[in-house]
Amino acid sequence: MAPRATAMLFLPPFPPVQLHAGESVHVGRSRGCELTLRSPDASRRHAEIAPSGDGWLVRDLDSTNGTFVNGERVDEHRLRPGDRIEIGSDAITFCEVGAGLDGPETTAGGEAQTMMVERPAIGEGFQGNLAEIPAFAVLQILEMGRKTGCLHTETDDGPGCVWLADGAPVHAATKQQRGFDAALSLVHAQSGRFRFEPGAQAPESTIQASVTELLLEASRLLDEGL
Repeated sequence: MAPRATAMLFLPPFPPVQLHAGESVHVGRSRGCELTLRSPDASRRHAEIAPSGDGWLVRDLDSTNGTFVNGERVDEHRLRPGDRIEIGSDAITFCEVGAGLDGPETTAGGEAQTMMVERPAIGEGFQGNLAEIPAFAVLQILEMGRKTGCLHTETDDGPGCVWLADGAPVHAATKQQRGFDAALSLVHAQSGRFRFEPGAQAPESTIQASVTELLLEASRLLDEGL
């Protein structure tokens, strides 16, 4: 019997949140929430992600400015892989990773009080649809698992590759770019396919940054409209 997919929430550059059966995750500006938001438009306890049958739903908690999923305001919505939960200026992506995760649960520091697990058990055939697991989420999963190999992407803009060593990007290449700029161009890919090739060695080293640093820079450029 195949292992049940692991549901996760992604709000880069903060660590992902793993959802656990029978437990809800509260989202808002309050530090008492399991996922603390930065947006001033978020209420202190804005929404919750709750188990529902064999899946998950997001429920608005009578917030002032509302909860949106893929641009549509909702009171309650059953989540599907790739859904974007929009609360103020924050966008949380719901994903289901089709491999079990193992390792102890820890609490991340900083403003975002997120729960994560270490070393995802990623199989040899780790691949999928970028509409369901965007590139930034794949990179965070690989960083958590401290994986070495090559992440191949195929989008409308053509093929791209990011090589990682122990979870850190060391080189990236697209048709037009190489190095850090190439990695930045791949971070926000949300359509197409991806495939991880474990053990693949980078042909050269052009990046000296963590996935978190890469996502921070990508977020900055997006905020500035660059």
